[in-house]
Amino acid sequence: MARSKASAAVTPHIVIIGTGFGGLGMAIQLKKAGIESFTLLEKASNLGGTWRDNTYPGAACDVQSHLYSYSFEPKSDWTRKFGLQPEIRSYMESCASKYGLHEHIRFNQEVANAQFDKASAQWTLTTKGGETLTADIVISAVGQLNQPAYPSIPGADRFKGALFHSARWNHDVDLTGKSVAVIGTGASAIQFVPQIVPKVKEVKLFQRSGAWVIPKPDRPFSGFEQWLFESFPLIDRLYRTSIYWKNEVRALGFTKLGFLLEAWAWQSKRVMRKHVKDPVKRAKLTPDYKIGCKRILISNDWFPAVSQDHVDIITDSIQEITEDGLISADGTHHKVDVIIYGTGFKATEFLTPMQVTGLNGLDLNEAWKDGADAYKGLCVSGFPNLFLLYGPNTNLAHSSIIFMLESQIRYVMQCVRMLLDPGLAYMNIKAERQQHFSEQMQDALKSSVWVAGCNSWYANEAGKVINNWPGFTFTYRLLTGKLDLQDYELQPTSSEMQQHDQAA
Repeated sequence: MARSKASAAVTPHIVIIGTGFGGLGMAIQLKKAGIESFTLLEKASNLGGTWRDNTYPGAACDVQSHLYSYSFEPKSDWTRKFGLQPEIRSYMESCASKYGLHEHIRFNQEVANAQFDKASAQWTLTTKGGETLTADIVISAVGQLNQPAYPSIPGADRFKGALFHSARWNHDVDLTGKSVAVIGTGASAIQFVPQIVPKVKEVKLFQRSGAWVIPKPDRPFSGFEQWLFESFPLIDRLYRTSIYWKNEVRALGFTKLGFLLEAWAWQSKRVMRKHVKDPVKRAKLTPDYKIGCKRILISNDWFPAVSQDHVDIITDSIQEITEDGLISADGTHHKVDVIIYGTGFKATEFLTPMQVTGLNGLDLNEAWKDGADAYKGLCVSGFPNLFLLYGPNTNLAHSSIIFMLESQIRYVMQCVRMLLDPGLAYMNIKAERQQHFSEQMQDALKSSVWVAGCNSWYANEAGKVINNWPGFTFTYRLLTGKLDLQDYELQPTSSEMQQHDQAA
């Protein structure tokens, strides 16, 4: 039987998990709507999500600053066209302070379990510390890039030097004059390797495959430009809009007109030839997969850095880690003082490591055994009143995730307003609607560059693309613009059911 909301616990009415851009944006919109009965649970001791965790040298965004920020909270004094990690996190802190979110945040509260009770129509969340909370609505804003992926290499526990992941950078380790092994050449390594090359004795760069790297059109904003943005907000808005549409056009290259990306491939090779004179090293750096299949990276200092004589690119796999280095598949022992994992994140394991249980004991891991999917990237059948921000098939390769998050938040706000009705216990997306949406997604993805056969974090081990959105961001905004109650099974509260029975 559904619960009576009159007897339900009011606080916390809504629980938001995570304080990255998604969680903070959701909380701000609740505040703006006059809804104060919410709690943000944050596993760390401060907010910021990926921009709190990734403090490695050179950490920066690859989306322009004016677009990688909330539309409702413009920042006119960005110092660069592409924001650096400290400034982005500072922006997030300022947003939290402006809207009074700190009083709603409970830090050091990592959610271990979330279980839905049909009788009470409530979620019970248990933290790793053993605390329990109840909520009428749960909004997961844990993101896709929050769990570092550690490679499984024999002997890692034997290494006597410093060993850490780029997303957990050890700032106590002085790399000056050290021999450093870097494993991986993804988006993080592209940024931190050029920063450490000038200070280290040597870099052993272990690379599985080369990356497509194109120039980054970055520069500092002048004081005059900042004054212009501040004094004339319309100019700031027009500048943001111009960035949006310029980026949006690129979606065609990833989804339907892959040949458009070949201009970037030519550009990448041209820049590589300019900076990397060694033909052997250049051959190793040249990707062996179609451009766009993996994330296209932007950098102005990657090729100059790796062209240095004290940077060695090793394409053999790593056989094991020893006390003082690594042994590659050809039997060579590479002696190093420090090992840095630049191996990215468990991007396809969306709510890991939470254990989420829905209706009738349904386990989310079981529901997603063939790959994660969700209706509009937001809702999963069998898990009522649970909403995912930055869920399956909502990642982008061409634009700002903040734009996508705002679309999702607008949709979730419509659901929240429905669930504030005392006569409605819960809403559960219909299985057939979710299935139909998932089939549409996979059908649209067939023409995308992400199914070109490379091994990327966009797809799971079976090759199913479960991260990326196969189209324009404005189509997603239109898709999520209006809540259609026909998509949901609506469960009335017990009191509402009793009134209905009496009337009948």
